[in-house]
Amino acid sequence: MTGVDDLNFGADGLIPVVTQDARTGAVLMQAYADRAAIERTLSTREATYWSRSRAEQWVKGATSGHTQHVVDVQLDCDGDSVLYRVEQTGSACHTGEYSCFHRPLLDTDPPAAGLDGTLERVYGTIAERLATLPENSYVARLHAGGIDRVLKKISEEAGEVLLAAKNADREELATEAADLMFHLLFALAEVGVSPGDVAAVLQGREGRTGLKGPKEAG
Repeated sequence: MTGVDDLNFGADGLIPVVTQDARTGAVLMQAYADRAAIERTLSTREATYWSRSRAEQWVKGATSGHTQHVVDVQLDCDGDSVLYRVEQTGSACHTGEYSCFHRPLLDTDPPAAGLDGTLERVYGTIAERLATLPENSYVARLHAGGIDRVLKKISEEAGEVLLAAKNADREELATEAADLMFHLLFALAEVGVSPGDVAAVLQGREGRTGLKGPKEAG
């Protein structure tokens, strides 16, 4: 079993910590921790770091309320870097941004055709807005209505999908299916289920000759 003794702290007694949103996979921030901060994180599951500027230990969100509940801690192959996987409340960056990494140095490539990666990006945007609840955001308004409002929207959109499919209206079916997927992703984000969790279930149902239906799985 890997333990704190396996960490290779620098000459200053610190080790870099990369913090990742466990729901979306987004990298939130990078900081440092000393041995005591790592030990406190492991025992309390509150993300704890060492401030080099203040020369003191600090718990993320202790003053801002933007806390990080740690669900997993991983050590890299060389033992000189640590990964915190967290459930973020509010924004991770002191600027109010969801992630500290919000200043691109490269133009992003256009999204690939098809759904590959699209659902993850939409889910990430939903999760970010659930964390920050920006004013006038549809996500914030829907969240304020509670989970029952989200479930009602899923039911409504599913009915629209059925109607469009029944009428063989391709354009309308694509539009209504997109609306249904958005609200389904919203429900997943509210409950803390990621697209990766859903993918794992589907992958478990894949057989050699094709995808098994729910009743055939297992």
